Amino acid sequence: MPSRVNALVSATLESPTRGVIELSHDWRGRSVPVLVLAGGAFRMKKLERLPTAHFGLRAGYHFPQEGVIEFVLDPAAHPEIDVENDTVHVAGEFNGWRGAEEAAWQMRPRVLAGRPVLTWTGPAESVLAGGRRFKFVTGRNRWLVVPWDAPAVERDADGNLNRVVDPERTGGHLFGFELESPADLSVSLTVRWAAKHSGDQVPLCPGEFFFALGTELPLGVYPQRDGTVFRVFAPRAKSVELAVCAALAEQDRPHRYRLSRRDDAEGAAGVWEITLEGNLHGWFYWYQIDGPRDAFGPFDPKRRVLDPYALATVGREGPGIILDRARLGRVADERAFKTPAWHDLVICEAHVRDLAAHAPVAADEGERRGFAGLKKWVESEDFYLSRLGVNCVELQPLQEFDNRSREEYHWGYMTVNWFAPASAYATRPEAASGVRELQELVRAFHARGIAVIVDVVYNHVGEPAHLMFLDKLYYFEQNAAGELSNWSGCGNDTRCSAAMMKRLIIDSCAHWLEVFGVDGFRFDLADLIGVPVLKEVEAALKRVKHDVILVAEPWSFRGHAAGELRDTGWASWNDGYRNFLRDYVRGAAPRETLEYFLKGSPWYYAKWPAQTVNYTESHDDRCWIDVITENANHDGHLPTVNDRRRTHLMAAVLFSSIGIPMLCEGQDFLKSKHGVNNTYQRGDLNALDYARIHRFPSTHAYFADWIAFRLSETGRLLRHFSRASEGFFEFCWAEGTAAGAVIYNADLSQGPRRLLLAINPTLGDVVVPVGEWASLAWRQLADHERFLPPGRVAGARRVAPELFVPALGCGLWVAE
Repeated sequence: MPSRVNALVSATLESPTRGVIELSHDWRGRSVPVLVLAGGAFRMKKLERLPTAHFGLRAGYHFPQEGVIEFVLDPAAHPEIDVENDTVHVAGEFNGWRGAEEAAWQMRPRVLAGRPVLTWTGPAESVLAGGRRFKFVTGRNRWLVVPWDAPAVERDADGNLNRVVDPERTGGHLFGFELESPADLSVSLTVRWAAKHSGDQVPLCPGEFFFALGTELPLGVYPQRDGTVFRVFAPRAKSVELAVCAALAEQDRPHRYRLSRRDDAEGAAGVWEITLEGNLHGWFYWYQIDGPRDAFGPFDPKRRVLDPYALATVGREGPGIILDRARLGRVADERAFKTPAWHDLVICEAHVRDLAAHAPVAADEGERRGFAGLKKWVESEDFYLSRLGVNCVELQPLQEFDNRSREEYHWGYMTVNWFAPASAYATRPEAASGVRELQELVRAFHARGIAVIVDVVYNHVGEPAHLMFLDKLYYFEQNAAGELSNWSGCGNDTRCSAAMMKRLIIDSCAHWLEVFGVDGFRFDLADLIGVPVLKEVEAALKRVKHDVILVAEPWSFRGHAAGELRDTGWASWNDGYRNFLRDYVRGAAPRETLEYFLKGSPWYYAKWPAQTVNYTESHDDRCWIDVITENANHDGHLPTVNDRRRTHLMAAVLFSSIGIPMLCEGQDFLKSKHGVNNTYQRGDLNALDYARIHRFPSTHAYFADWIAFRLSETGRLLRHFSRASEGFFEFCWAEGTAAGAVIYNADLSQGPRRLLLAINPTLGDVVVPVGEWASLAWRQLADHERFLPPGRVAGARRVAPELFVPALGCGLWVAE
């Protein structure tokens, strides 16, 4: 008998009339527990034990009978499994995690609860004697991802998520119930014991059917000649009130209207709407929403809620600004600019204010804070990114975020609305000037031949969390007690798998593609979006723009999704590459790792070449020079000679690696943040000091020359559309070190030219034995200091069978 007191854990509606109640452990009584529904005019008409298979399908195990354990895997939840050509095994502490190597642990197909599954059945006592943690693994040693929200999971000391067998939760702790009539979701309901039992009660929470609710009706505000339509999705609301006013000064006396719920219309579940007379373009508006005030919904009829589909806003609190879409225009209609192919991209991550703050152009303080000032700099003949030579800029978030004033500096990763351009970057936010100003900025970048990627944050929201007051339960991940999930580290994680959250992501991205003409997106903490949702986002956005650039930051505090993204059209920031190269230039990484990353992190991380975004610095954490500097306190503001040499080595490796190279703003002129690790509100440290270009001109020129070479015809050997042949690369190594040389196009599979890159990350000179490769007619293009002008002999090195490479040195040669 269990020693614990049985308690209520959760109660979930699986449909409007049926649900499941979970106890803390198996119920040993002969009859069902006596439970009742409280809080509304609803009663249970049936309560019964559920088959243990119901638990097994979610937990990965159940005990179908006394003393027997059955491990269960639903192949439909793992599309990465090739069920026709591969096997799946159980691996855990009980078999030394070697299940993939032993046929005895292979799972067999059968039908369970009407679903085709894979199972392994055996005696529970002998299995669990060896441990309780387990996973599923294919016969090819591919470990299957454990869902973070599975019923029984825990992390090991290395941070790996594992399933766990609990002998007191075998499937006998679940009960199904049926209601006499469909539940009203706008009412707070609880399940409790009929008799006194430790005071337990739990809220009745709508389940998956609720998160599938949605509509295809247009949402937001649509001004037309014969009236203005307002439409919002609020599935658990009791009432929705609209407030509108013609001027900001009238906010204390707005016109108020009650919206009507559209549940009478097919495909309009949860939709509220109203049509007002006249075209209200330029008016201001907000909603006030009432609903159940429980653990799942802090509804407050007095609180102003910014429409998630507002096309512009005065500030983070609102109000929203009504805009007639017919008057917006579209940058996307201008076809003069063509988005570069992914394998041709050279990206620079940058912040609007960092670029504009000290730009040598005539702009007032207000302009330098946003789109207008940056546009002036982009149009200048001296524009920094044009001089550097990149063909793509990745701008940190441009959507409305939660800085407390227009003047306050903020990275922008706390978004409060995904359609509206950041009001802090507009010269006249009350007039929605940011829409036009952002369109003009994108046009200016395109005129320079530079594509624009926007950093977007859909995994969490900033303050105020307007979606929380629209419907906390629908839009945010939380547990059975209503406690918010926090794998983002920002206090709330959005429920991206919910139908209308997913649509909100797609609709807002499509809006930015069509209205602002951006070329793509980088998704912050994309692991929290989820691979299934990312696949749907990809399909939808490619229908809007077939060559849209899609980049994921594939991790979160929950896990890392890069491996799961291999079979998608997403590229991923490569944090392994970042960490490797920081170590390599300091002599602390092995040669095998250099080979792997120069080849483009093939197969596990990147199934195709441009799927890896290679970088060594981003906005997060310390910048490159502060990480690798020899100075104390990580302060690279005055870099040493070796700091600069190591930076040049990094550039040589970065631009010679297969994949998409990405720089961070100012990295080419050794930008330092004086060792400060987190500068998300430090505009003083982040703003670019362009005088450093002239303090370190050779480093800036070295980066620019590498970029120009990579984008040249000869540099095509570094830009791969598809995986190279097996003989494309040939590596030679200096004895006992990670110094070496690599020949590109060794097998001449990509034309008559070959490249040779030699690199030495050690503090001593080395010779690299290149053997017969020395017999080719090599011409040196660059060393660790500069690119050599065509025809220049002074300082050039010949390629000898024993190729000399100086300490912290490198060289690039071409043979034709």
